[in-house]
Amino acid sequence: MAGLNRFKLAHATMFSYDGVVSESYNELRLRPRHDESQSCLSFRITTNPFSKPAAHLDYFGNWVHQFHILPEHRELRVESEAVVLVHPPSQQRPCGIGLSDLNHLRESLLDEYFDWLSPTRYCPLLPVLSDLVADSEVVGDGSARGFAEAAARLIHERFTYKPGATHVHSSLQDCLETRSGVCQDFSHLLLAVLRLRGLPARYVSGYLVPRGASERVIGGQASHAWVQVYIPELGWIGLDPTVGSFVDEQHIHIAWGRDYGDVPPVRGVYKGHAGQSLSVDVLVRPALDDDGAELLQETAAAPPPRPEDEIQQEQQQQ
Repeated sequence: MAGLNRFKLAHATMFSYDGVVSESYNELRLRPRHDESQSCLSFRITTNPFSKPAAHLDYFGNWVHQFHILPEHRELRVESEAVVLVHPPSQQRPCGIGLSDLNHLRESLLDEYFDWLSPTRYCPLLPVLSDLVADSEVVGDGSARGFAEAAARLIHERFTYKPGATHVHSSLQDCLETRSGVCQDFSHLLLAVLRLRGLPARYVSGYLVPRGASERVIGGQASHAWVQVYIPELGWIGLDPTVGSFVDEQHIHIAWGRDYGDVPPVRGVYKGHAGQSLSVDVLVRPALDDDGAELLQETAAAPPPRPEDEIQQEQQQQ
């Protein structure tokens, strides 16, 4: 990555209504996670009309910001900015347990990782996926890690990346029938294959960052999704079925959950009969100062925890 490991993320979402609306209640998952692979050095959210978002951690440890706009309005713009430090990956670990050993751990893994092994709305464990499971076993090296890598690679090879082929509410069956989709579809497909084989796996939302100072990743190409799989004796490992390989320093994760339904960037409800249109703009670039030097430090302030009495019910933007 040409020595660059600090990146600035800008995410703007605009809702435009064809009439007057009011009492808009919204929930955001836009703040990058802070863990051993990355550090969120700074983060802020602004809205127009003005609001004061309150923050808390959800069930999966993702940052959630909630805000409401009570007066009448015809537009709502939400902007987030963050600076993230990406840490160098640790040295590659061995392959871990074999698939035969994995068979003996099914019950204990299901007990400990129930959320990451169960079927969900976006990831039903369809019988038709058994062929992809079998092919991944043949292509892999006999280890659980090799199986997961083979599954990601086969999805990359057998399915066509085609923006517009599906939409945010498309089913796994739609992807299987058209043999095409986007990163969200391929991630759900890989999740289902891994879970069918008894490997805990979770959906990850985030961004792809540029590899060098002269490269920018703009618009829909920046927002991305991939998978993390739990391999006994190794831990959680990131796999990107869209590119068919392991996750590297290009991937900045924002949130993870059982599927997309747990981690949409923006959702909410409003009062009124007006229809709406949505536009999203994302910019990811190296964090550089006015002289072109890489920024070394930003505030590490985290948003304050949200009081329990202010937590509102999760709702879907319509």
